[in-house]
Amino acid sequence: MCAPLLVGVLALVGCQKSPGASGSLNDTSATKSPSGYGLVFLGVDECASRGKGSAEVPCTSEKAQARVIARHDGKQSQGPACPGPTDFVLHISESSTYDEDGDGSVPKGYACMRNLESPHPGDPGGGGGPRTIVGDCVYTAGKGEVRETACDGSGENEPEFKVRSAVRGRDTCPDSTELYVQLGGSKPVGCAVPA
Repeated sequence: MCAPLLVGVLALVGCQKSPGASGSLNDTSATKSPSGYGLVFLGVDECASRGKGSAEVPCTSEKAQARVIARHDGKQSQGPACPGPTDFVLHISESSTYDEDGDGSVPKGYACMRNLESPHPGDPGGGGGPRTIVGDCVYTAGKGEVRETACDGSGENEPEFKVRSAVRGRDTCPDSTELYVQLGGSKPVGCAVPA
């Protein structure tokens, strides 16, 4: 049995869409029409392309790959966490190209993105996303460090532990807990058991 550890989970960003991936639009995008493309650079419910030089595009464009589910100014490390189902994060550099309010620039910030089609690595057990949530699996990546991997074993690394619950403190984890995972938020401790 592993000795309980408090470990930090590295943020995973930029999961790539696999070739030939199939699926349908996620629940929220299937019922919404494109928002005001261009009114606010990468505003909530707007869409972006992927890859080198990714940019805001109309959600009806064939280049649209993902939708903004949250948008924050400033550094990600100092701002609010992205919502649980975030698949990847786009970091926005300060720019005057997309000046939405006429002040001469778009502030530095980050957009929490959700793929328009499967896969969704930010879903519980999906093996990616910018944060670890309940339902995710992890493997040991070094002393005192774990990283997320797909619970179904389809990732490069086999899952060793699964986060079963999130609590305010280690003392409230179930007795079956073998690993404590740092999650952040109002319930920052993940109680994990063997996968």
